Amino acid sequence: MIDRRLLLAMGLSAAAASPLRAAETGVLRIGYQKNGILVVAKQQGVIEARLKPLGVGVRWSEFSAGPPLLEALGLGSIDLGQTGDAPPVFAQAAGANLVYAAAQPGGGSGSAILVAAASPIRTVADLKGKRVAFAKGSSAHNFIVVALEKAGLGYGDIEPVHLTPADGAAAFSRGAVDAWTVWDPYFAIAERAPTTRILQRVSDLMETHNYFLANADTARQQPAVLAAVLDVLAEVASWCEANRSEVAAALSKVTNVPLDASQRAVERIRFTIAPMAPGTIADQQRVADRFHGLGLIARPVRVADAVWTPPADARFGRG
Repeated sequence: MIDRRLLLAMGLSAAAASPLRAAETGVLRIGYQKNGILVVAKQQGVIEARLKPLGVGVRWSEFSAGPPLLEALGLGSIDLGQTGDAPPVFAQAAGANLVYAAAQPGGGSGSAILVAAASPIRTVADLKGKRVAFAKGSSAHNFIVVALEKAGLGYGDIEPVHLTPADGAAAFSRGAVDAWTVWDPYFAIAERAPTTRILQRVSDLMETHNYFLANADTARQQPAVLAAVLDVLAEVASWCEANRSEVAAALSKVTNVPLDASQRAVERIRFTIAPMAPGTIADQQRVADRFHGLGLIARPVRVADAVWTPPADARFGRG
């Protein structure tokens, strides 16, 4: 059984663990989820060190998933954050005041569709007519849509159950849903249970990207600060690639995720940060077109319209 108490202890059930503040002069507000590059950067204090000479401090706010993080970003409650592929599409369609600042190509590889070990469901096609839990507007939402398409099913062939990761874990554990689509570290925790079986890994189906998003006003008014942060995050990413054991230990300490689960999650991550390249933009545009085609976003969006260009003198993106 998946331990809901563990998820609660991790602090991953609340939308934001820290109260959001209005804009503060000389402070960059960063929203993060308890995984990946931003957590390592937070623990190491490297962003604070890089911005101190610029007279800028840092405040951190924790989120359980991408959609609430981007809601805060669009409203100006935070300045920078990272999510998977679907949240910015939903946010841009809703008119959120944000830009794509950078990409983590292939960074969203730690997701899976899970079923009970004893479930008769053996293929994605067997999900027809079943209750499938996932967070609406999250990367898991895009994953399940693509998985269904490749299995010859339509989105209307399942009964979507929109749940936060912690609530999804609880529903899955008590058998209230037939399948659960989720990302790391929730996936890594869930797969520890002998009662859980992996139906489909995202890495076996598609390449997915993560994105660093910035409030559009922040990007326009403080381009040098944003570029400096992305530059130091690129350094953190390189360190993470070369020190996965240390990354797993750090994440386990910060998140309270068991070390073995953190190690599995870390092994699935591609630690890299890059500017928004044409191919990455095209990949994200396909995500946007998919959701619009299904009627899940109210209007079409053009991803390229929300892509930020670093200043000409920025180190970020110059190797």
